[in-house]
Amino acid sequence: MADRYPYDPQHQGRYPMMHQQKQPVSHQVVKAATAVTAGGSLLLLSGLTVAATVIALTLATPLLVIFSPVLVPAVITIFLLCSGFLASGGFGVAAVSVLTWIYRYVTGKQPPGADQVDEAKSKLATKAREMKDKAEQHGQ
Repeated sequence: MADRYPYDPQHQGRYPMMHQQKQPVSHQVVKAATAVTAGGSLLLLSGLTVAATVIALTLATPLLVIFSPVLVPAVITIFLLCSGFLASGGFGVAAVSVLTWIYRYVTGKQPPGADQVDEAKSKLATKAREMKDKAEQHGQ
């Protein structure tokens, strides 16, 4: 079995070497822009969540201390603090995961689900061509 495929040091022998088509630079630029947009959006959401958590704690703590016994605000504050930081961390992990997946996809390493993305892209391109042809037929 090992004799059938040449050794590929990048994949450490796990996958056979495949001849990959070189994508135009414009496609790579679009993919990179998409990666930056998706990852940046998720990182921004993570940062906003941290900021909102701090602001909410800043505003809520004095009111809870003034109008409630000591233990109730402490429990609520700890809950808000934990849930805010957990949500922020979750958004950060999601952003890093998305950026990693898109980087692997752009560099041609075929991450899980890349074949489904390619299949959907080809289906959309086919439908777009069909709609264009229909529009041209109706226009004439």
